[in-house]
Amino acid sequence: MGDVAQRERLDELERYRTELTGYCYRMLGSAFEAEDAVQDTMVRAWRSIDRFEGRSSLRSWLYRIATNVCLDALNAGNRRARPMDLTAATPVAQAQLNARPEVTWLEPVPDGRVLPSTADPAETTVSRETVRLAFVAALQHLPPKQRVVLILREVLAWKASEVAELLDTSVASVNSALQRARATLAESAPADTDVADPLDEEQRQLLERYVAAFEGYDMAALTALLHEDATLSMPPYDLWLRGHDDITGWMLGVGEVCRGSRLLPVVANGTPAFAHYHPDPDGGFSPWALMVIEITGGKVAGITSFLDVQRWFPLFGLPERLEA
Repeated sequence: MGDVAQRERLDELERYRTELTGYCYRMLGSAFEAEDAVQDTMVRAWRSIDRFEGRSSLRSWLYRIATNVCLDALNAGNRRARPMDLTAATPVAQAQLNARPEVTWLEPVPDGRVLPSTADPAETTVSRETVRLAFVAALQHLPPKQRVVLILREVLAWKASEVAELLDTSVASVNSALQRARATLAESAPADTDVADPLDEEQRQLLERYVAAFEGYDMAALTALLHEDATLSMPPYDLWLRGHDDITGWMLGVGEVCRGSRLLPVVANGTPAFAHYHPDPDGGFSPWALMVIEITGGKVAGITSFLDVQRWFPLFGLPERLEA
């Protein structure tokens, strides 16, 4: 294969990188594992592209390879979760911070890594809905092959016959797996939270009030923005709190160290988020958490503060510090 032909083949494979990363992220629940899986997929595809006979499209061939890579990873027993999937809520009076290994946790992801750009706002909204933390967490409850079927059929709108061909199985088997996957999801249906929408004036005003309340450390104002049963979690700690009284109680206790922080708006998992910077004794502000916000009915229903900033801030292209 000549240099020009090689370059064209590589470019053709690269066209699918973002959507494949989105697929692998929904499968694996980890931004970094998804990117590794896609890189593995690309390497395998490149090595065998001369044997690609074109019986299926290049896209479906790449999805077949990516599916096998993800199934191998999941057969190793990895299933990622949110703190609320593992323990009961802790009353603030008994709250203790116990860290669990990184491999336990569902990870955040920047939209640009997993959602191909589209000019259609409705399509963007649907894509964002299917990378929300709650939705990806719900997918993790499905056995691996049911997860494949549900994502391909319901998220990516493949035909049952296409999924059957990818999995070397029958259409009846695919339909049965989809039915079982839907039933499992119905038992622990993911919360229907709002996606990030810069054109939604009500959402924009809510987020502005949230920033003002958090940066001003005004707990009365913050309470007014939270649902009564709102949740707060802080991976890699398994602790999570439910209820605005416990959340503000935490923030006025152990969380008091966050007083005087600054929030920088971003988008993570299709939803509003903030880079949380903490006052630095040497001046300015240093990274503290990636804070993902879940909104329902015009109020904040969930706050997930991912504290491993050495991983998340570079992934999201965030500044290493903010000046005073």
